[in-house]
Amino acid sequence: MSACNYQPPRWLRNPHLQSMLASSRVRLRRGKQLLAGTGALTQELMLDGGDGVRLQAWHSRLPGMPPKALALLLHGWEGSAESSYMRMTAVRLLEQGFDVVRLNFRDHGNTHHLNPGIFHSCRIDEVVNAAGDVAQRFADLPMVAAGYSLGGNFVLRLALHAPAAGVPLRHVASVCPVLDPGITMDSIERGPVMYDWYFRRKWTGSLRRKRALFPELADCDDSVLKLDIRALTGWLVDRHTDFGSLQEYFDGYSIAGSKLAGLQVPADILMAADDPVIPFTTFDHWQLPADAHLEIARWGGHCGFIENLRGDGFSERWVAQHLAAAVG
Repeated sequence: MSACNYQPPRWLRNPHLQSMLASSRVRLRRGKQLLAGTGALTQELMLDGGDGVRLQAWHSRLPGMPPKALALLLHGWEGSAESSYMRMTAVRLLEQGFDVVRLNFRDHGNTHHLNPGIFHSCRIDEVVNAAGDVAQRFADLPMVAAGYSLGGNFVLRLALHAPAAGVPLRHVASVCPVLDPGITMDSIERGPVMYDWYFRRKWTGSLRRKRALFPELADCDDSVLKLDIRALTGWLVDRHTDFGSLQEYFDGYSIAGSKLAGLQVPADILMAADDPVIPFTTFDHWQLPADAHLEIARWGGHCGFIENLRGDGFSERWVAQHLAAAVG
């Protein structure tokens, strides 16, 4: 564990301001502008998630510039491949000589129609399979990966499963990963109401889209969509997973304690000590192998790390620099 050198201006040292700015329209516009300004060519990929699952991704490359490696990016819960941090990280990686693939998880972005089953956070196998598909398509390039928030959790689990699955992953970077999902839910419930409102609004909107496409989801009626976030998660676990309880589901994607002790792929992890969504106390007893390095920033909020009024972010540069160093 080491200290991170992120030093925002004083007016950006409030964790709630950082967290809100992270998903603001200012950042969204900034990400679109920066990516368009690179001149990158972007095309859709339809990836094989195994067992008939299809996951959409977007591959970006700079014309006339042979890439030195390929980076797979994973977004947070109810984010997408078009989230500001995904585009801005892609820009920084393109500048470092990477090709970039931005994955949409099941039911994220405009992909609700691709698969009948509902997304949940234990669907790691389809992400591992999709990463294997990417590796096969770009077999001549070293492969690295990065993720934010829930995507930071997924990317560390991807690294954990990659060797056994034959995915040649060289290195991963994770920003504000969800460690213990139960503690994170407690934090959302007990924290400022805006976090509960934000995540519940995004999730229920996604479930409405899913229900419209798959009317057989008759159990997802309006009374279900009015449940609070814990009860709604309980409905998901009870009706759409094989887990016996909410805690069993949380344990299924927790990476807290010693769950990453067997990690063989080198990892860099960035966390903010003032994160209002993922409490820093979650990291107190985290057991990481020698090749996993945790950096702690004093400020940054949840996946914020904003540096200026334009919405530029430290974490996007941090990811690109660490992944570039990993592939030389």
